[in-house]
Amino acid sequence: MWSKKVMDAHGTSDSAPLFPSAERHRAPLMRFAIRLTRGDRYRAEDIVQETLLRAWRRPPATVPAGDDERLLAWLYTVARNLAVDLHRRDRAVPAGAVPPQLLDRAAADDVADRVVDRQLVRKALDGLSDEHREVIVRVHLCDRPGEETARELGVSPGTVKSRTHYALRALRRELAA
Repeated sequence: MWSKKVMDAHGTSDSAPLFPSAERHRAPLMRFAIRLTRGDRYRAEDIVQETLLRAWRRPPATVPAGDDERLLAWLYTVARNLAVDLHRRDRAVPAGAVPPQLLDRAAADDVADRVVDRQLVRKALDGLSDEHREVIVRVHLCDRPGEETARELGVSPGTVKSRTHYALRALRRELAA
C-alpha cells in the first residue's frame, strides 16, 4: 500500500483523484523538455513522462511537501539529466559496430535484391530485338570481345559496335522507367 512519505508528498488517500503534486508542473516541464530536445515533441514527451514517473515512484527526499519551487527545480534537473542521457545514447557507437563499407557490401549481396534486379534485366532484354539482344548477351554477359562476337555472328565489327550502342541505349531507357 501507500507509504506515509508518498501520501504526505502527493496528497491524502481521501483526495479524489489522487495525483502527484509533480503532475501540476507537466506544462512547464514539457516546454523545458521541448527546448532540451530542440523541438522534438515525441522525445520531449518521453522525457516528461519518465521524469513524472520518477517523481511518483520515489519522491525527492530533499524537497519538503508543499514546496513547489524546490520540486520544480528537482523536476527540471531530472529532465535535463534524462535529455543528456538520451543524447549520449544517440551518439554512442555500439561495441562491434559494422564498418560502413561492410554494410554497403552486405546490402549489395542481398539475395532478394539480386532476384529483383535479374527480373528487371530479363524484362528489359525481352524488349530488345533478337539481333540487339544477341550482341548484348555475348559482349556484356559472356565477356566476349567485339571481334570474336562479329566472327561468330557473321557480321562486321562495326555492326557489333552499332548494335551494342543502340541496345545499351534501349536498356538504359527501359530500366530508367
